[in-house]
Amino acid sequence: MIRINLSVLALCLLATPVYAHQPVMDMAPRWQNGWGFQLRHEVFNSDILLDGDAEVNNFFGREKSVGKTWLEGIYTFRREVRLTFKLPSIDQSRTVVRDGVAVRESGSGVGDLVIGLPLKRYENNASSTGNLAFTPSIRLPTGSTSDDFEVGDGSTDLGVSFSASFEKADLYQFYDLFYWANGEGDNGIHQGDELGLDINIGWHPYHDNEINTGVFLMFDVSARHESRGRDSAGATGGDRLSTGPVFVWYRSGMMFRAEYKVPIYENLSGVQLSRGNEFSVGIGFVF
Repeated sequence: MIRINLSVLALCLLATPVYAHQPVMDMAPRWQNGWGFQLRHEVFNSDILLDGDAEVNNFFGREKSVGKTWLEGIYTFRREVRLTFKLPSIDQSRTVVRDGVAVRESGSGVGDLVIGLPLKRYENNASSTGNLAFTPSIRLPTGSTSDDFEVGDGSTDLGVSFSASFEKADLYQFYDLFYWANGEGDNGIHQGDELGLDINIGWHPYHDNEINTGVFLMFDVSARHESRGRDSAGATGGDRLSTGPVFVWYRSGMMFRAEYKVPIYENLSGVQLSRGNEFSVGIGFVF
């Protein structure tokens, strides 16, 4: 039996940074022994080369294109305690410089598995609800490092998140501060530790209570600081701020979400490609 109240389903799809807070079912299901899953596809690509925060001549035509299809799931032992997972299937390619020559590299396969244990405390009032959450997480090296453009890095990483959300009939707010301690991987790869902040502000312009259908219009802000590190293409790390709109449609136990983000500030460690524009679309179900 599917149990939903008002805007809970829509809130499932409000925020999905790659390794930040947990799957799109952040807010639902809210009942004991509830569960849900989502398929989400995201793409980002860039041929803009930066040295720090300044664009430089991309003489060798360096570029990167990444597509990830995520399987994300949740199980609620009880309302305050839940278990989540995120597992990506990755198809990616890039042009890098090796010994003064532009080289095309690619990689595909299952990436690294992320497991989290969100622990929540709820506050319910007459006209609003909210919750605070603490989420320890682990990222396991399930992705291969054998391709030229590796889908995994071979390291076991530990994360922690502190989040808060607040909702009224027509307004939703979500704030998540997280940290990942990234271990040393294979092939000389060692990503720097990452500190991030995600903010989602949403307007709920439409809801039909009889058929439990509605729409959310969201605005997302994502800030990242990654300490200097290295992957198989060179230096990693730096600061990034990106933002963009989010559209959510829900009906009964099904949800659809689409998001588009653009970088508005980047200051990278050394010479790196910009992350570029990001687009993601997903469909999820809760039971």
